[in-house]
Amino acid sequence: MFPVSVVIITKNEESNIRDALKSAEDAREIVVVDSFSSDRTVEICREFTDKVFQHSWEGFARQKQRAVDYAEGPWVLILDADERLTPALKTEITESILNTDYSGFYVPRENYFIGKWIRHGGWWPDHTLRLFRKDRGRLEVRKVHEKVVVKGKTGYLKNPLRHYTYRSISDFTKRMELYSTLAAEEKMKNAGKTGLFSLTARPLATFVKMYFLRLGFLDGARGLVLAVLYSYYTFLKYARIWERQL
Repeated sequence: MFPVSVVIITKNEESNIRDALKSAEDAREIVVVDSFSSDRTVEICREFTDKVFQHSWEGFARQKQRAVDYAEGPWVLILDADERLTPALKTEITESILNTDYSGFYVPRENYFIGKWIRHGGWWPDHTLRLFRKDRGRLEVRKVHEKVVVKGKTGYLKNPLRHYTYRSISDFTKRMELYSTLAAEEKMKNAGKTGLFSLTARPLATFVKMYFLRLGFLDGARGLVLAVLYSYYTFLKYARIWERQL
C-alpha cells in the first residue's frame, strides 16, 4: 500500500481523472472534492474511492483545504486531475516519510505542453510543496497560485510528478482568461498605479526571461510559443488591473 492520503479537486475532468486516479489507486485513501461536475467525473471517481464529496466552488485554496480536511491519514499528497504519480515517485515518498523530522516535501514536476516535456523556460524542475503532514500544513488562501504552508522543516524529492498541462493552445488561452482575472484581483490588494510601463515592459520582461535567460529557445517551437503566451498572460493581468483603476 502507498501509505499516503491522496486528495484531488475536480470540475468536469472526465478526460483526465481516470489516469490520475489509476496512478494513485494503491494509496491509503483517495479523497475527491468535486464542484458539481456535469460530465462523468463523479462516476469515474467512484470506481476508485467511496470518499467523493460535492461542494460548491469556493476558490482553489479553500477547495483543496476542504479535501485535505476530509483526509484521515497523517500524510497528505495533493494531486491535480492532470497529474500522474509514477512508481519511482511513490517508492521515494514511502521511504521519505518513514521516521522523518520533515513536515513536508517539495516535489518536482515534468510539465508537458502539447505532448512534449518542456525542460527549459522555467518549467523544470518546477518544485511544488505537495506532500505534507496533515497536522503541520494548510493551504494559504489566495485567488490563484495557491500554495501549502507548513510548520517545520521541508525537504526535496528527486522523482517527479508528470503534469500533462495545456494539451493545446486553445486550452492555454481558455485558462488564461480565468487565471489572468484571478491574478489581477490578487495583485490589486497591493498594486500601485498601473500604466504604460507595466503594460509594455513587464510582458517584454516575461518573454526575455523565459525565452532567453531561462533557455526556452532550447525547447524549439514550443519554447517560443510558451514565451509568447506567457508574455500575453502578463499583459492581460496588468491590463485588467489598469482597467479596474480607471
